[in-house]
Amino acid sequence: MIIALWIVTAVLAAAFAMAGTMKIITPHSQVRERMAWVEVVTPGQLRGIGIVEVLGALGMLLPASTGIAAWLTPVAAIGLSITMIVAIVLHVRRKEPFAPSLVLGLVASAVAAGWVIWG
Repeated sequence: MIIALWIVTAVLAAAFAMAGTMKIITPHSQVRERMAWVEVVTPGQLRGIGIVEVLGALGMLLPASTGIAAWLTPVAAIGLSITMIVAIVLHVRRKEPFAPSLVLGLVASAVAAGWVIWG
């Protein structure tokens, strides 16, 4: 079971790291062309969201893999779940599809629970 947990954690971390990096390095106007919701956030807020996603990804992988403060792995996953709850609220208010945020949030919650139980 721990192998499956590592795989899901790594895939989820990769997804958040890639999405976060894109939000950090891509100009606000270009991201806005691809994602309509970006029109309601400032460039600084968009970078902040990206930083949270990248740090969450690192927080899911580094503590568990190094054995240093491994309790931070489920904490990071919970933080990303909360981030996805905020994203769901934003998408619902804008009458946009929210399924991707819901799925990512549920998987992050499952990762957090998995690390608490098996980690």
